[in-house]
Amino acid sequence: MRAAPGLGAALGLGAVLTLLSPPPAPAETFSAMLSVRRALGSEGRLLRRLRAYLRDESRRLRRLARFYEKVQALHQDPKASVDNPLLAFSLIKRLHSDWPNVIYSVEAAENTQALHAGLKEVEQELPGAEDLDGAARALMRLQDVYALSVKGMANGVFQRAGASRPPLYSPSRRVSLSADDCFHVGKCATSQVAYDTGDYYHSIAWLEEAVGLFRLSYGSWNPEDRSSLEDALDHLAFSYFMAGNISHALSLSKEFLLYDPSNQRVARNVVKYEKLLETGTVASAGPLRRPNGTRLQSRDAYEELCQHPGGQPAPEQLPHLGCSYETNGSPYLLLQPAKKEMIRIRPYVALYHDFISDAEAETIKGLAGPWLQRSVVASGEKQQKAEYRISKSAWLKDTADPVVRALEQRIAAVTGLDLRPPYAEYLQVVNYGLGGHYEPHFDHATLSAVEAGGSTAFIHANFSVPVVKNAALFWWNLRRNGDGDEDTLHAGCPVLAGDKWVANKWIHEHGQEFRRPCGANQQD
Repeated sequence: MRAAPGLGAALGLGAVLTLLSPPPAPAETFSAMLSVRRALGSEGRLLRRLRAYLRDESRRLRRLARFYEKVQALHQDPKASVDNPLLAFSLIKRLHSDWPNVIYSVEAAENTQALHAGLKEVEQELPGAEDLDGAARALMRLQDVYALSVKGMANGVFQRAGASRPPLYSPSRRVSLSADDCFHVGKCATSQVAYDTGDYYHSIAWLEEAVGLFRLSYGSWNPEDRSSLEDALDHLAFSYFMAGNISHALSLSKEFLLYDPSNQRVARNVVKYEKLLETGTVASAGPLRRPNGTRLQSRDAYEELCQHPGGQPAPEQLPHLGCSYETNGSPYLLLQPAKKEMIRIRPYVALYHDFISDAEAETIKGLAGPWLQRSVVASGEKQQKAEYRISKSAWLKDTADPVVRALEQRIAAVTGLDLRPPYAEYLQVVNYGLGGHYEPHFDHATLSAVEAGGSTAFIHANFSVPVVKNAALFWWNLRRNGDGDEDTLHAGCPVLAGDKWVANKWIHEHGQEFRRPCGANQQD
C-alpha cells in the first residue's frame, strides 16, 4: 500500500505526439488518447480493405450493367420475338442459369469475403461496447462541465448553451453527429435511467436530437445506422415517462405506432399512459434537473473554474507573486536556472516553465506507451477503476532511461527534496482519454498542452491553472505542522480537445525532515 504523500510535484510532458507502440487491449479505448489514435490506425486498415472492395465491386457492377442493358434492349426492341428460336433459347438460358448467377454471384461473395477477412484482421483491436459507452459518457461530461449545447455538439460546434460568446473550441474540420450517434449517447443515459439513477436529463436532450435527425431521413437507408426512428422514439418516450411527463411519453408512443402499428408492447404503454392521465394519479412534470452525484459536493465551483481558467489572487498576495530564475542553491541549476512563476502563496503553488524539452517528453511518452493501463483510485486497501478518473497510466523507474534519471535530478534540484527510494515514488506517466478528467481530490494533478480544457482547478482556493506545455507544477500538500492543506483540493478538468499527457512525482513526507523541517508555529 502506498504511503500517504506529504508533498506533491507534477510536470507536463508536451502534447499531440503519436507513438509507435504495441496495440492496446480491446477494451477501454476511450480512457487514453493514445489508444484512440491507435484505433484510428485500425480504421485506416479497414479503409484500405473497403477501397479494394469498392474497386472490385465497381468492376462487377459494370458487368452487371452491361447484362442489364443487353436484356433491356431485347425487351424494348419490337422486332425481337421469341418466335426466333435463338431468342427463345437465350430467354430460357437466362432464366435458368444467367439470372441465378447474377443474383447469387460467386464474385460478389468473394468480394464480400475479402472484406470480412479484413475485419477479422483487426477485430481484436476494435473498440467494444464498454468503449462506446465510455465515449458517450465523455460527451455528456463535456456537455456538463463546460455547459455545452447538445444541439451545438450534434452540429459540431462547442458552444455554451444559451450563450452568444465565441465557441470554447473551434476545430479546423467540423464533424457533425449522425442520428445514430446521438441515439447511442442518449441510449447510454437511458440505460442509467433504467437502473434508477435518474439520468433522464441527458437522455432526453440527446434522444430529442436523434429523433429530429431520424425524422429528416426517414425511409432512406444509411450504412451508419444500426438504430432507427422507432428505436429513438421508444427510448425517448421511456425517458419522458421516467421524468414524469406522461403526456409527451404518450404522444411519442403514438407516433411510434404510426411506423410500427403491430408492436404490442408500445400499444400497452399507450393504454397505460392514457389511464394515468385520465385518473390524474401522476404529478405534473417539473423542469429537467441534472442528477447530482453524492461524490462531488463541490461540483459548481469545480465547473466554474474549468469554464473560466485563472482566478484573481488575494490583494495581500499580489506583491509576492512574480517570475524569477531560480537555482535553489543547487549546482545542477547554475548554468540553466529554473524559470519559476509563483501562482499562489497560500496554498504555495509554483509553475516552472520549459521544465522539460520536446525531445525528452517524446522519449518519456515512448517509454510509457506500451505499459499504459487504466488509472485506478484507492478504495480502502484495494484499488479500482472509477468514472471520476478517466485516463491510463504507467510507472517508470529512473533506471528506465537516462532521460528519466535526468528529470528526477531536475525535480530534486528545484524542490530541494530527497527523491531516492523510499522517499518518493516512481514517475507516473498519464495519458487522458476522451473527456479525460480527475474530479476534485486531495493529492495533486498535472499539466500539458491541449487545444481546449484540461486546466488544474484548486477548488477551495478558488483558482485554476491553464494547461502549459512542458511546464511543471509544484505545491505542498501538507502544512509544516504535518496537517493536510485543505486548500490543495484540486481537480483535472476534462480535456475538451487535444491530447493531454502528464508525468506525476509523489514525494513522501518521510525522509524530508531535515530538508523541510517543521515550523515553530503550530498553525503553520
